[in-house]
Amino acid sequence: MQERIQTDAPTTVAPTPDVAVVNEDSSATVYSNFTKAQKKRIVCLVAFAGMFSPLSSFIYYPAIKPIAQDLGVTIQLINLTVTSYMIVSGVTPAIVGDLADKVGRRPVYIVTFLIYVAANLGLAVQRSYPALLVLRMVQSAGSSGTISIAYGVVADIASPAERGSYVGAVLCGPNVAPSLGPVLGGGLAERAGWPWIFWFLTMISGFCLAVLVVFLPETSRAVVGNGSVPAKGINMTLGSILRSQRPYTPTREESQLKRQIYFPNPLKCLLLLREKDTVLIVSINGIFYMTYSCIQASLSSLFIELYGFSELKAGLIYLPFGFGCVVASYTFGMPLSLHLGVSLKPQR
Repeated sequence: MQERIQTDAPTTVAPTPDVAVVNEDSSATVYSNFTKAQKKRIVCLVAFAGMFSPLSSFIYYPAIKPIAQDLGVTIQLINLTVTSYMIVSGVTPAIVGDLADKVGRRPVYIVTFLIYVAANLGLAVQRSYPALLVLRMVQSAGSSGTISIAYGVVADIASPAERGSYVGAVLCGPNVAPSLGPVLGGGLAERAGWPWIFWFLTMISGFCLAVLVVFLPETSRAVVGNGSVPAKGINMTLGSILRSQRPYTPTREESQLKRQIYFPNPLKCLLLLREKDTVLIVSINGIFYMTYSCIQASLSSLFIELYGFSELKAGLIYLPFGFGCVVASYTFGMPLSLHLGVSLKPQR
């Protein structure tokens, strides 16, 4: 075999300067081609997008009693819309996350936010309980996958040694919502009426959708590799589309990333439960989240009923929890990165 390699070596053609030999070698060692400034910008965008799932849940709590009065139903039936929202939010990330791994983060973000904006618009104009119940589930389907996609984006652009700080920064968005949402919801329900909660979500989510379409680059390693492979079609940002008129020669890495029609498998994530440490962490977090959801969903209604709080004051009682979430996510991200940096070999 060695003789064959030696005899074949002189017959190979020397690469010209146009051939990206250096890029191929560097792509094997450089974890991500995105600069630090680009990574920070991407993290800010996905943190903003990830805020909408908990925001849609918490902004709703102070308005439960006025919604029940306006629609002529009991608070228990309105709480059923909270339960249905939670059920959909538990299933959707498994579908959306698997799809985003294959077709790219950008198209999934765009589709889910289109669904979310449409659901908020419908919730703002509806005045019946069946419509509220169905549209709350659609709203959850559009927003609940954003956090799982954000985790995928961090895994795309950050090596394991630096991932902790980026995850902490990404979680600042979702963790702001538990404190910001009830205050906004209580204020809007008290001053302008509960439909303005959904008008507000329509406007701010529409703005987020526009920002993602214009500025968020594709990061999925199945589509753009480590960022060195140009995106195509809907995976391109507006700037990439404007620059796409220039001639481009596909690289070897790009030719290996073939696009195929893919149907998401929501059961694939269950394979992670074969790991004992994963089962332990998921169980602990599941018990905590179950208790936390039960308390948070009923807290504002109880304070309004027992203590005569207004909707705005009922929203203020969520501030301590949200503040603690923000501090914890940002504080513990940096030590985690330092620990991983010592235990893992750093990658650029």
